[in-house]
Amino acid sequence: MNSAKDRKPEYGSDLIVDLLKAFNIEYAALNPGASFRGLHDSLVNYGGNKSPEVILCCHEEIAVTMAFGYARITGRPMAAIVHNIVGLQHATMAIYNAWSSRVPILVLGGTGPMDTAKRRPGTDWVHTALVQGQQVRDYVKWDDQPASLQSIPESFIRAHRLATTEPTGPVYVCYDVDLQESRMTEDVPLPDLNRYPSSLPLQAPEEGFEKTIRWLFEAERPVIVADWVGRTAEAFHALIELAEMLAIPVLDRGGRLNFPSLHPLNLTGQERAVLSQADLVLGLDVADLFGAISERKSEGANRISVPVTPAGARIIHVDLKELLVRSWSQDYDKLAEIDLPIRAETRVFLPELVRRLKDEEERLRRIQPQIETRRETLARLRSELEERFAGEKERKWDEKPISSVRLAAEMAEALRDEDYVLTHGTSNLKERHFLNLSRFNQFIGRRWHGGVGVGLPASLGAALALKGSGKLCVAVQPDGDFLFGPNALWTLAHQEIPLLIVLFNNRSYYNDEEHQRLVAIDRGRPVENRVIGIRLEKPNVNYARVAEGYGVRGDRTRHGAW
Repeated sequence: MNSAKDRKPEYGSDLIVDLLKAFNIEYAALNPGASFRGLHDSLVNYGGNKSPEVILCCHEEIAVTMAFGYARITGRPMAAIVHNIVGLQHATMAIYNAWSSRVPILVLGGTGPMDTAKRRPGTDWVHTALVQGQQVRDYVKWDDQPASLQSIPESFIRAHRLATTEPTGPVYVCYDVDLQESRMTEDVPLPDLNRYPSSLPLQAPEEGFEKTIRWLFEAERPVIVADWVGRTAEAFHALIELAEMLAIPVLDRGGRLNFPSLHPLNLTGQERAVLSQADLVLGLDVADLFGAISERKSEGANRISVPVTPAGARIIHVDLKELLVRSWSQDYDKLAEIDLPIRAETRVFLPELVRRLKDEEERLRRIQPQIETRRETLARLRSELEERFAGEKERKWDEKPISSVRLAAEMAEALRDEDYVLTHGTSNLKERHFLNLSRFNQFIGRRWHGGVGVGLPASLGAALALKGSGKLCVAVQPDGDFLFGPNALWTLAHQEIPLLIVLFNNRSYYNDEEHQRLVAIDRGRPVENRVIGIRLEKPNVNYARVAEGYGVRGDRTRHGAW
């Protein structure tokens, strides 16, 4: 293939490829469509199918979700290219997942021609909108549809900057097919990208540091709740240092790996024990702070959230979520009571907080006995947590089909000496209580709600980002989630992406069994009917054969009903 080096763009789509290269976009996942045929040709024949390399997917939702997983590993956006109206409709669920999880993705599309005189009868009319971005505008950070070749560079630069500026998220840029295929009759120079840098990170004001430090020193039973902190190495390591310095327990909500899973101060699973006694809660990038400091109680078939923290507990929250709020989707959750809301990026706030605390040598010395007493109390709570899961493992070891705790324990033993990354977990994330997840980005985190079907394509994107690194990527893949898009296995095999998929088959969309059980109990109806319309049985899927059909090696482990 030809290289674009030292070549001038001949068509509008060549110019788009030059911009992708200028921003070092490694991959462009797509399901082919005529509305971006010009861009497709430019990627291959002008750009040499390298930086970006085309990743062929069997569905647009897979293409966008691969970019989701890639960004979780690298912190950088990958391109996903979708066909006009219909391709964008297929991609909408994946775009919304990226939005609700605040993940940067460059979604590119084609449309038109907008000039009606140039449209083919039928398809070009049915597949064209005014304007196409309206379809996803409520759950992307920005959308645009450049009207001229001269406007393409500025549009692309703005899209990239907005996608990667905290809080990050997906953007959508649509290119008229006529614009893509237009010959360039004059030079459209690429701007000097050094003149368009990303904004400096948002830091807390002095009052935020002063109050946080004073309240930490005054607190007898502080607690840290973390959710998306682990998206940067700076915040991940600073959080460990902060917790160890003051002996503060950490509750990891799992949006990322925020804190080493087996660390003595990781009390995830002991939420009630620590929150019910807390006099200070430091929330760090918590997507749903109210839910994080509450517990669910049943009222018939309904479950309500009730705060666990004492009425007088101080609450600090460091995050940027409210900077990216839309009224259409209420993904901002219930409003939590907060004594000190701080708008700052944790990647700069936490290291600076640790530095300032270290400078308080005299105050640290004075409270050292209190810190050590707290450390001993927390060690007992940690021991109770470990005993609880050890007991659950023993009780459920011989359950058939295999229990989630046995699966987690078996995986921990098998991966003990491996350099691995967990790219997806079970819904209850019990594997975090057995796997020694201690390194930055060793678990890419769960998505924040959104829809089902994320696990496999997100794992593909993460494994693609780590291809050639020597790390073993492992995905625990629930069967129901897998069945949303098993054709992602074709891309896995075609691109030769190294990934170990552990398919956890309980033959059910099990979460909804619990909902149906509660409703049946509340209404006095037969609980045994909860499985109708939920169980994945008759036929029982042979997942090993499904994998082999796509060219992926499949092994079937038998544990009872498997």
